[in-house]
Amino acid sequence: MGFFSKDIHSLDDLFVHTLRDIYYAEKRILKALPTMVEKASSATLRQAFQSHLGETEGHVRRLEEVFRMHGVEASPVKCPAIDGIIAEAEEVASEVADPEVLDAALAAAAQAVEHYEITRYGTLVAWAKRLGRNDCATLLQRTLDEEKATDAKLTGLAETQVNMRAA
Repeated sequence: MGFFSKDIHSLDDLFVHTLRDIYYAEKRILKALPTMVEKASSATLRQAFQSHLGETEGHVRRLEEVFRMHGVEASPVKCPAIDGIIAEAEEVASEVADPEVLDAALAAAAQAVEHYEITRYGTLVAWAKRLGRNDCATLLQRTLDEEKATDAKLTGLAETQVNMRAA
């Protein structure tokens, strides 16, 4: 089902499609984070990635709970956006030899991922409320809050440590 597929007839259909999109994205992020942990030279950045790995596992479980509550199968749909963000991060990382510059690149890539997730979860919260699914909105809001906190943490790390070392 493509984003503007004929299979999307209602806001509920769009809500489910977008849930499946972010479900794919979270699972893709779970696969990418261990490599980011391994490549980071900064212990603080490595710890931030490791911590977010655990959070992301929780996000997947929470999404599976939203699917269950909404009465639909928890199945992913391919998300070209997250694939592109991760592919770009991998390409840039493969071109950087200096470990401190690589840390800056990894932090920036992680923030691009966070920003994508923030837009998706913000939209899903709004749609869940509009559909009268405050139960789903509450779970999705928890994840949105965690994604915003991760983005703020990455910003702090970048501004106070990682970018300074790379310069």
